[in-house]
Order: sequence, then structure tokens, then C-alpha cells
Amino acid sequence: MTADDPDPADTLDTPVLLFDGVCNLCNAIVRFTVRFDESGTFRFAPLQSEIGQELLSRFDLPTDDFDSFVLVEGDDYATRSTAALRVCRRLDGPWPLLYPFVYLPERLRDPVYDFVARHRYRVFGRKAECPVPDPEIRERFAERALDTS
Repeated sequence: MTADDPDPADTLDTPVLLFDGVCNLCNAIVRFTVRFDESGTFRFAPLQSEIGQELLSRFDLPTDDFDSFVLVEGDDYATRSTAALRVCRRLDGPWPLLYPFVYLPERLRDPVYDFVARHRYRVFGRKAECPVPDPEIRERFAERALDTS
């Protein structure tokens, strides 16, 4: 990449959900989101991926702590329960009904999120490495937006 080349993250024009790529719960949440995102609003990238690391760095977020998923929307981002509720707001089905919980203070919402995040590997397990996405959702991954072939 030269100084004149655009930053790869700048080529993303849709919200990107960054998630822990080795977490079974997180991978299930991606599949859930795809199922209820009929318009294809969201793109996905593991926090551990090149583009995930690039987006984390852009917002001065830790690049080695994968206990939160991050929703990146243009020049804005949200983490933890706020990210989850912002995703719910844009899904099809009953899920937007959860969005009003965003008006509760984070100090009430985030401890629940943190509890699940702390215990997710023990309860749901983890993979040794980020799995290759299923073919039906592969085009929804942010890295695919960077493919030039």
C-alpha cells in the first residue's frame, strides 16, 4: 500500500460488526445477525483479522483484548451492550423491541454483558483459530470487500 492508496477500512460503506473469531458464541451471534438482517446491512470481521485490527486501531481501541464486540458505523463505534442494542435496532423481526434498553445507564447494562463475555469460552467453547465462514455468508465478511480478484 502506498501513501496514495486508500485505507482498506475506508472502502467499507456499511456497518461492520467486529467479533471474537475463535468464540463459538460470537460465531453463533454472527449467524443469528445474518438470519435477521434480510437487507444485508451488516458486514462482519473477526477482531483478530487484519481489517478488525485496523478498525480497532483507528478508534484507539485495544487490539489484544477480545472480550467485546464492536460495531463500527462510519466514523462512530459502539462496544459491549450498546453495540448489541444498536445491532438489534436494525434487525428484522422482534429484535428492535430490545433497543429501548439503550436508555438504561451502561453501568446497569454492561455488567450483564461482561458476565457473559467472561464465561463465554467455558460455556460455549472456542475454536483453535477463526473458522472460514460458511459459503452462504462469506460475502458478508469485510475481508471480501477488499478482494480484488
